[in-house]
This record gives sequence, structure tokens and C-alpha cells, in this order.
Amino acid sequence: MLKQLVGLFRHGGLAGLALCCSLAAAPLARAQDAAALRARHATLHDALAANAFQRPLVIESSEPAGGLQGDVYARIEQPFAVVGQALRNSDHWCDILMLHLNVKQCRARDTPPSASLGLIIGSKYDQPLANAYRFEFAYQVVATRPDYLQVVLSADQGPLGTSHYRIVLEVVALDAGVSFLHMSYAYDYGVVARVAMEGYLATIGRSKVGFSVVGYKSDGQPQYIGSMRGVVERNTMRYYLAIEAYLGALSLPLAQQFERRLTDWFAGIERYPTQLHELELGEYLALKREQMQRQPARGQGALPIETLLELT
Repeated sequence: MLKQLVGLFRHGGLAGLALCCSLAAAPLARAQDAAALRARHATLHDALAANAFQRPLVIESSEPAGGLQGDVYARIEQPFAVVGQALRNSDHWCDILMLHLNVKQCRARDTPPSASLGLIIGSKYDQPLANAYRFEFAYQVVATRPDYLQVVLSADQGPLGTSHYRIVLEVVALDAGVSFLHMSYAYDYGVVARVAMEGYLATIGRSKVGFSVVGYKSDGQPQYIGSMRGVVERNTMRYYLAIEAYLGALSLPLAQQFERRLTDWFAGIERYPTQLHELELGEYLALKREQMQRQPARGQGALPIETLLELT
């Protein structure tokens, strides 16, 4: 098992599995209504105004006992009427999550009284779906109001001792044309997963870093956080950039949106090559175009897993 888990880390697999966390590990959604999220925006005013990203975005991370958690806060120059509607429906989340290198297939199922997202997740390279992992995330719209949205995705179990995966996304209207977004995601890990991750970070992944500055080198350059918090920060940014790319393409004709999302997500990743560069543009586009051919048509529900495996 340990060898298998190390292999996942080597190809970015388990880092990518951290899609979504233990409710007991940490308070995932620090804000839980419109007023609280606006108050958080006010608290972060200075950090949003001046930061290394050179745009209104803040990333935070923590490592509660037995788990990892990442948070991203961002001000978006789009009205809540657009953002809230786009992020509320479960099938739109497949359009978002499929941008990530590690997500191989996604389908939404909205069968009252419950909804879910089925994902197949693996390495950043192309691989047979039989060698990847299948997740089923419960999808819940916790709050939907004219000025506030909160959505929660959760899965109890992951591969090789990981558990309690969770994404919490909330958006609030700031004014007629601006929204404020908070996304938190986290997961728990056991002893085997921790040992494997620490081994990976000490060898193959020793150059991998996150975004938090923990000091400065002798030449004045920032020294970024490494370790497991670096892992969670990198994926937090990847998923935020996927949301941003999805929202940015909404104004285009439907037939053009997929390609725009791909190029915008890749361009966003390449703004931070130290942390996020993995593939070249041509490799990424070819990979995602092929994977999109495996996607069930919108509204058809899930393809049987046997059919998916036959497509590889």
C-alpha cells in the first residue's frame, strides 16, 4: 500500500484527490451567512488590496490534527446574479472540476431528494480509468438567497486511508457588479498517507512549494512554505482558478466556452510557475479534449463504470 501511495504522489495523484473535510478537524466555513462573509471581506481589506498575487485574492492554509485545510478568498468583478446562478447547479461543477489535471471524468446526478457528483481521479497524465479512483461526493445547496450562496460537497472515504473530503463554497454580493467568494477544502489522512506524503516531499517533491511566505533568502527572494501545507495551497489555487476560468467564459456562446475555459485555466496556472507548472499547453489541451469525449452528455446522468472502463 505504501508503494502505491508514493506512486500517486509522484504523479500528482493524491494531491489532486484532495478535491474537497473532516468537520471535526477544523471550522471549514468561517463565514456561514451573508453578513459574516461581508465581515470577513472587511477584515481582509488590506490583504486583498496589496499582495503578491497583484489582485484581490488571499490564500490561507492550516494543518489540524490528522488533516489539511486550504482557504481562498477572492473579490470577483461579476454580479452575484451571474456568479450565484452559475455555481449553484451541480452539473456546472463538472465543467469546473474537469479543468484540473487530476480529474479524469465527472458526472452530476440530481435525483431528489439528493444530488451527487461522481468523479474519477488519478495522476496528471493520461491513464486507464481502471487505474484511477472513483469518488461519489454528496452535493448540497446549504443556502441560496438573493445575495448569498453556500454549497457543500462531501465524501466520507477516499483511497488508501484518506477520508472526510469536503469543499465548502460561499459567495456574497458586495454591490451591483462585484461578488466576494470563499472556498474551503480539506481532507483527513491516516498514518500511511502521512508517511508517504512526507517521503515524497523529502525526495521527488522536495522542490514543491505553496504560496505562503515563511521567510526570505539571502538574495531577498521569498521563501515559500513547503511540507503538506504547500500541497493544500497549490490545490486550493488550482480549484479557484478553475472557478475563475468557468465564470470568465460564461459570456461566450456555449460552443466556445469549453476551449476558453481550458486556455484560461492554463494561463492562470502559468502565472505561478514555481508552484503550479506541470505540463505544457499542448499536452494539457490534448489531455482534456480526449477526456471530454468520455463525458456523458449533459442531462444523461452517469455512464456505467463498465462502459467508462471500456473507453480507456
